[in-house]
This record gives sequence, structure tokens and C-alpha cells, in this order.
Amino acid sequence: MGTALEVVTIVVVGILVGVEFCVAFIVNRILNALPEDSNQLGRAHGGRMLGALMPFWYIGSMVLAGVWAATVWGRSGAGLIVAGAALLMVSVIMSIALLVPINNRSKTWTPENRPADWKAQMQQWDRYHYARVAVLIAAFALLVVAA
Repeated sequence: MGTALEVVTIVVVGILVGVEFCVAFIVNRILNALPEDSNQLGRAHGGRMLGALMPFWYIGSMVLAGVWAATVWGRSGAGLIVAGAALLMVSVIMSIALLVPINNRSKTWTPENRPADWKAQMQQWDRYHYARVAVLIAAFALLVVAA
């Protein structure tokens, strides 16, 4: 059971890291290279699509890491797993406090109703997202080392 839980947790968290890394360093750069309307429409669509999936993925990752930590409590490597789970919790808190409010606004924007500062708001979201990706990478690394 323990090995299966470790593998599932690492795979789920690893794919989450990969998707968020791709959004930060590939998808957003592609969108930023498009004309303003296409950029903004692409980000709004991405916000709706990923915004519906990510809460389950983030919380699921955190729960998996927490269950793994509970099953190995007191054994070697448990501290790394707890630290990884704590960083996943930090990523959830960052998402709720910093990224979701911007995403909730931006996913409803169209070229006709977007605010004048929409680019500044997207740049702020990107900065928060870079920090969240760093937290996710650290959490993933701790979980991999613990395995």
C-alpha cells in the first residue's frame, strides 16, 4: 500500500508541477506574443478551463501527501514528506489568496468589457504564479527525495 501511495502522490504532484510550469513558461509566453484581443481571450479561456480543474488537483495533491505523511509518521523521511505536504498547503493558500481573485475577474473579460489595466493584472498574476511554481517544485523535490 505504501509504495502505491508514494507513486500515486509523486505522479499526481509531478504532473501538477509540469502543467503549472508549462503555463508559466510556455503557454503564457505564447499568449503574450499574440495580438491583445487573442491574448486576453486565450487567458480568459484558460482561466475558465484550468480554474475548474485546479482546485481538485491542488487539494488532491495536498491530501495525498498528507495521507502519505500520516502513514510513515515517525519513520525515516517522514519530515521531508510533511515539509512537502506543507509546501503544497502553502501553494493552495497562495492560490486562494493571490491568484484566484485575479483569475475570477479575468475569466469573464472580453475585448469589450476588460478593464484598462488588464495587462497589469495579468502581469501580477504571472508574478504570483512564478512564485507558486517555485513552491510546487520544492514540494515535488521533497516528496521525490523522501521516496
